Amino acid sequence: MVGSRCRGRYRGVRVIKRLVNVFKSGFIGIIGRPNAGKSTLFNAIIGDKISIISDKPQTTRNKITGIKNVPDAQLIFLDTPGMHRPKTPLNKAMVQTTKETIDSVDVLLMLVEANTGIRPHDLFLIESLESTNVPVILVINKIDLIEKKYLLPLMDKFRTLYDFQEIFPISALTGEGIEDLINLVKDMLPDGPQYYPDDVQTDATERFIAAEFIREKITLLTKQEIPYSTAVEIDLFKEDEEKNLIRISAAINVEKESQKAILIGRRGAMLKTIGTQARMDMEKLFGARVYLELFVRVKKDWTSSEKLLQEFGIVKP
Repeated sequence: MVGSRCRGRYRGVRVIKRLVNVFKSGFIGIIGRPNAGKSTLFNAIIGDKISIISDKPQTTRNKITGIKNVPDAQLIFLDTPGMHRPKTPLNKAMVQTTKETIDSVDVLLMLVEANTGIRPHDLFLIESLESTNVPVILVINKIDLIEKKYLLPLMDKFRTLYDFQEIFPISALTGEGIEDLINLVKDMLPDGPQYYPDDVQTDATERFIAAEFIREKITLLTKQEIPYSTAVEIDLFKEDEEKNLIRISAAINVEKESQKAILIGRRGAMLKTIGTQARMDMEKLFGARVYLELFVRVKKDWTSSEKLLQEFGIVKP
C-alpha cells in the first residue's frame, strides 16, 4: 500500500477515532465507458499516479482504491474498468467488477466525454443504473476540448436520460473543476469514521502497482492485440532499506509465441524500453531505487481460462 513515501505495509481496514464534532467518510465509485478519462480523474483527485493511463480502451482491469484526505473528511475513490458489452471471459470479469461497484458505494461519478456527445456506451451505462439507489453525479470530462457554448445543450440532453443528482463539468487533464467536485462529493457523504491513516493514498500493494506500471508501458509501446493479451505477475519484490533499493522480478504472460517475440523485440530492445520506463515510474512513486528484471512467457489462451484469470488476480476464486 502506498503512503506518503510508499514505504511499509497496511493490512486490512481499521477505524481511527477523530476528535472532531463532524467527520464525513464514504466510498465513491468512478464509472464510465472505456477511455472516458476515469483513471486520469482518479489520479488527479488523489494527487499521485496510482492508476495506469493510456489512450487505449479497457486499460483498467481491476478496481483500484484511492484515498483523498481533507481536514473534515476521508473520501475513498474506486477506479473501475470501463463499462462495455463483454464478449470474452476477461472482459466479462472486468464488467462484473464495475457492476459490483455500482451497488456498493455511497456516491457514483459517471464520467462522459464532452467532445464526443452522447454515445451508445453512455446509454448502456445509464441502463445499468436503473436498478440502483445510489446518488449519481454526471461528470462531463474534457471540457477543455470544446467551446463552452456546446456544453449547456449537452447537459440538457443528459438530464432527459436519467435523474442525476448533479451534472458537473470538469477537465481531468487541466484540473479545472476538480476541487469543486471533491467538495460536492464530500457534502454528499454520510458522517463516518476515518478508515485509513492520513498518509495512505491507496490500499493497493506495491507489488500490484509495480505490475500495473509494467502493463501500462506495454499498452503504450505496443499495438494491435498485444496490450489485451498480456498479464504481469511479480515473482519477486524484495526491499533493502539500508540501500534504499527494491529488487523486482516480473513475468509478462502472453498467449502466443509471436506475441512473445514482439514484446522482446530485436536484440531485446522492446523489453528493455518497457523495463526502463516502468522502473522510472516505480522509483518516482516508491521513493527508492529499483532494480527491475523482466521475463516473457507464453500462457496459451489465458484470457479465456477461468483458472488463469483467477491466478492473475483478475477474477475472484
